[in-house]
Amino acid sequence: MWGEKRYHSLDYALKSQFGEKVYRIALNGGMTCPNRDGKIGYGGCIFCSGMGSGDFAGSACKTITEQLAEGKAILARKRPVHAYIAYFQAFTSTYAPIEYLRKVFTEAIEDPDVKVLAIATRPDCLDSDVLELLDELNQIKPVWVELGLQTIHPESARYIRRGYPLEVFDTAVHELKRRNLTVIVHVILFLPGETHEMMLETIEYLNHSDIDGIKLQLLHILKGTDLAVEYQKCLSDPAYTGPAFHIPDADEYIRLLTECIQHLRPEIVIHRLTGDGPKDLLIAPLWTGAKRTVLNQIHKYMKDHDLYQGKEYYG
Repeated sequence: MWGEKRYHSLDYALKSQFGEKVYRIALNGGMTCPNRDGKIGYGGCIFCSGMGSGDFAGSACKTITEQLAEGKAILARKRPVHAYIAYFQAFTSTYAPIEYLRKVFTEAIEDPDVKVLAIATRPDCLDSDVLELLDELNQIKPVWVELGLQTIHPESARYIRRGYPLEVFDTAVHELKRRNLTVIVHVILFLPGETHEMMLETIEYLNHSDIDGIKLQLLHILKGTDLAVEYQKCLSDPAYTGPAFHIPDADEYIRLLTECIQHLRPEIVIHRLTGDGPKDLLIAPLWTGAKRTVLNQIHKYMKDHDLYQGKEYYG
């Protein structure tokens, strides 16, 4: 398999490439998002927190060098660490003037302990100047580009206010891979209204897309988001007409997740199996707060049932 795991884990891939564990430091480059400032929409995606999904990232008031130093210090208190991923996590991290992007990304990779530059963004925020910059930086250190797809289904995409059609994602993947950049895709499971079959269809679509990695995450309902308002309406308003929410328990999520893993092409690196939204913001599902316990349950379930990545993948 992949070391001790029954799936192609990020930890295994990093140790294979760099010969040691590599830890991620979440950074905030101070960008915003075209789905917040009016270029595409306002309010962001329906599930997005006030921090633009960068709740664990550093402070935009500090330089990238300062954020990296703080991240290193926090990790050093827990374990000896020598290698890092500089992860621009908050908001849309390519949504800024090109010279500013060059400055902050270069500042990150100039740190000798940084092995990888990882950038979370939208596929509609990768114009030719940005692609050229990423290509240039990729000649210095590996560059990973994380695209927030969430789902392939247009009705779900409209509901979450994603703001771009599937063809834009496909074009972005093509342009990134044409430049030999690493592409990671973020997928949310159990979006309102999505069936078991729809979620597996997203996995199958990505199997035939030229991607390198995937993040699989259960939908989190966080305080202060428009999704939280919709969730409350679904629970209490008889006039609610939106898609039904289904919040699975841990057992149901693990069954669906491991089915996705079995159908996933073995070469795709799995960067995430669950999420850990800030406990002070998390409304549902509360059981996801015990991330280590959930991961242990996933590993045990896969071993007990002899499941592994690609078991149901047939090309």
